[in-house]
Amino acid sequence: MTFNLFLSQALNGLQFGVLLFLMAAGLTLVFGIMSFVNLAHGSLYMFGAYFAATLATHTGSFVLALILSVLLVFLLGLVVDWLGLYRLHRRSHLEQVLATFGIVLFCNEIVRVFWGAAPVYMETPDSLSSAISLGGFMYPSYRLLIIGAGLVVAVGLYWLIERTRIGMLIRAGASNRQMVAALGVNINWLNRLIFALGAGLAALAGALVGPILSIESGMGEPILILTLVVIVIGGIGSIRGAFLGALIVGVVDTLGRILIPVWLRASFDPGVATAVGPALASMLVYILMAVVLALRPQGLFPVKARGQS
Repeated sequence: MTFNLFLSQALNGLQFGVLLFLMAAGLTLVFGIMSFVNLAHGSLYMFGAYFAATLATHTGSFVLALILSVLLVFLLGLVVDWLGLYRLHRRSHLEQVLATFGIVLFCNEIVRVFWGAAPVYMETPDSLSSAISLGGFMYPSYRLLIIGAGLVVAVGLYWLIERTRIGMLIRAGASNRQMVAALGVNINWLNRLIFALGAGLAALAGALVGPILSIESGMGEPILILTLVVIVIGGIGSIRGAFLGALIVGVVDTLGRILIPVWLRASFDPGVATAVGPALASMLVYILMAVVLALRPQGLFPVKARGQS
């Protein structure tokens, strides 16, 4: 394996980790702070991708499509929570799982009705379709945009949670919702805002991944599983854990799919390495999660004292 190939895959892992962070940050807000198990989070990611692809086709502007798709799914999150999900906030996790799983099935069928069963493709913007030289190494500029966007969102979330009044209310509500309600804060609307914010982050991830992957019904389920792995590894309820855990999972998953087959071919028959390598690589992040759970059940970067993350 050449150094350029290794560096390329490492950056791909970083880019994948950033997308996982956008998903994990939203789910961390909803699950870690509201204690609401939202299996439909992947469906919000799917809607973000479909909305972005449709808007980009009709407006001709990638930036406008990106902004509008996030706003639409943010509003969708507000409406869905207002229509009935708020009733599940204080119910058991089993009821939340059953209800949101039903929403997943419903959303997949809605997508097939409006967009059809065939995959939808989104063009990479012309200004970002080239590659940038990084010290003589060429890397796609669009993937660098995804990395940059994820870092900007990470800084923005830190500022929102730690430096604003809304963030103070979110942290206080996570610690003692009864006390916050007694001080006159509408907890239901606070939770609704958190849910919509998580929906917007999922939509941003979906919109950004549109030019890289095909957009199809059910595309949210595989990434939701990896998102849950990220949250377990990073620490439930921790934005810092979601960020660092996502980067770890993204890099480990991407490099593992390249390095494990190479190592197996050096030690075993090439046919065996070709058959076994991809299977072992796909298991790597789950093995990592099992090790973390065994050694540090609270995650690698759990929430700090006083409800800070």
